[in-house]
Amino acid sequence: MELTKEQTHELIARRVAQEFCDGDVVTLGIGLPTKAVSYLPENINIIVQSENGVLGVGTYQDETTSDVHITNAGGVGVTINPGGCCVDSLMSFAMMRGGHIDVTVLGALQVDAEGNLANWCIPGKFTPGMGGAMDLVVGTKRLIVAMEHTAKGAPKILKKCTLPLTAAHKVNMIITEKAVFEILPRGLVLREISPYSSLEDIRLTTDADFEVELR
Repeated sequence: MELTKEQTHELIARRVAQEFCDGDVVTLGIGLPTKAVSYLPENINIIVQSENGVLGVGTYQDETTSDVHITNAGGVGVTINPGGCCVDSLMSFAMMRGGHIDVTVLGALQVDAEGNLANWCIPGKFTPGMGGAMDLVVGTKRLIVAMEHTAKGAPKILKKCTLPLTAAHKVNMIITEKAVFEILPRGLVLREISPYSSLEDIRLTTDADFEVELR
């Protein structure tokens, strides 16, 4: 069964949501990672921080909650949960750099077996800038990459990143529509295989070498 892009993103976001613990302070990167908040288990309550200065981000806005003044870092309308607040950039980045974020989830252009992350720039193509990614990956206690497994058929999990790095040796986990990997001191370890993939498929679409230790 071939998944649509929407189904692929939902599959990844649902799996990401399983990684949060009750009470975690979490930052979700622009795009796919922000969808994880819609799939939290009923017994898990987290505090979502958005780098543009919202603490306590809720779900996406609908017709009854529309407010053009409340957005996440990607400019998408969101709600603020009871007890949430808005802060300035100084406070927001102090949270990120100061080790106050338990889990950060980001997308990626490339990730490699050493835990290096490239997610901000393709040389020769327009880029709006680094944003807060570098601050997030350096300050977070745990970094999860949530992304599609390939880009136009080419692997995104590599032996070594070829694009400019956002950070080195910071990624702890990779979640795609095909698999879940952990990055340990000894290298890349396959932990889960998606119902929509297989070990053979993962080997064919992953450039990096990896061990298989399924949970």
